[in-house]
Amino acid sequence: MAVMTFRQALHDTLRDEMHRDENVVLMGEEIGVFEGSYKITAGLLPEFGERRVRDTPIAEEGFTGAAIGAAMLGLRPVVEIMTINFSLLALDQIVNHAAKIYGMFGGQARVPLVIRTPGGGGQQLGATHSQNIELYYAFVPGMKVVAPSTPADAKALLLAAIRDDDPVLFLENLALYNTKGDVPDGDTPAEIGRAAITRRGSDLTLIGYSRTAFVANQVAQELAETEGLDIEVVDLRSLRPLDRATIVESVKRTSCAVVLEDDWLTYGIGAEVAATISDGAFDYLDAPVRRVAMAEVPLPYSKVLETAALPSHEDVINAVYQTLDAVGRRRPAARR
Repeated sequence: MAVMTFRQALHDTLRDEMHRDENVVLMGEEIGVFEGSYKITAGLLPEFGERRVRDTPIAEEGFTGAAIGAAMLGLRPVVEIMTINFSLLALDQIVNHAAKIYGMFGGQARVPLVIRTPGGGGQQLGATHSQNIELYYAFVPGMKVVAPSTPADAKALLLAAIRDDDPVLFLENLALYNTKGDVPDGDTPAEIGRAAITRRGSDLTLIGYSRTAFVANQVAQELAETEGLDIEVVDLRSLRPLDRATIVESVKRTSCAVVLEDDWLTYGIGAEVAATISDGAFDYLDAPVRRVAMAEVPLPYSKVLETAALPSHEDVINAVYQTLDAVGRRRPAARR
């Protein structure tokens, strides 16, 4: 067990997998000589050479298409798209080709491709560089979409993604790169499609993924210390496939739920989670499912406006209070 940053966990996992399997190759803009915009690939070019660490032109559709072809022929490409916003330029290759080939070829060809890409706001990168559009890919059958929130899951889910025979979108939130946590030794992959209950509780279920799962655990800890509340936290980890069973079973235990997301509320991931709860745990609910999401605006560049648009700790706490107050479940200390 070692303590490391989210960034270091990704770097070390890529390096270890490249040593383990010579078919693992990296592709992306500035990942070689410049060592990547976020330094995830630092030092890998001199260690593995240009054949396995490929700097590409600024042409997302072109190098993503090349990676799909390479995957069909036996390699395991890990493509870094500098930001998920730029993946829109490769949308045709990802949605119409990578996600469809296995089905359209009757199972005769696989696409063991990983697309690593960061997203999220809070970095003052403007509206076109700060989006959370993972929903575009989670919507598509044939794709797998994972979103780790801790260094340990960054390692375990990246191992799983690289070794999977299907295309996987691996979502990284920029705000998580410098967060630290324990990372187990060994190379045990996570199970794609399995959520994690990162904190047990009985008063309410908080559900999030990526950065919002990180926030959910912080809020649950704070409310335990200041209000005596017993909050359960579900980290989705995987958006497709979605672990509906874990969501439903948690809400059946607590009878209340708040869903957190960094994307827009309308048609968001939270809508699917809320529908899942309604389908599987409606009779157990003591209050309506509440959702916390960002404002329905292109994210402003101004730091003050950007912060106001993103879901905050206070927004989550208020949603928890409103839900528990509706059913009379807050502790007396919370009313002082």
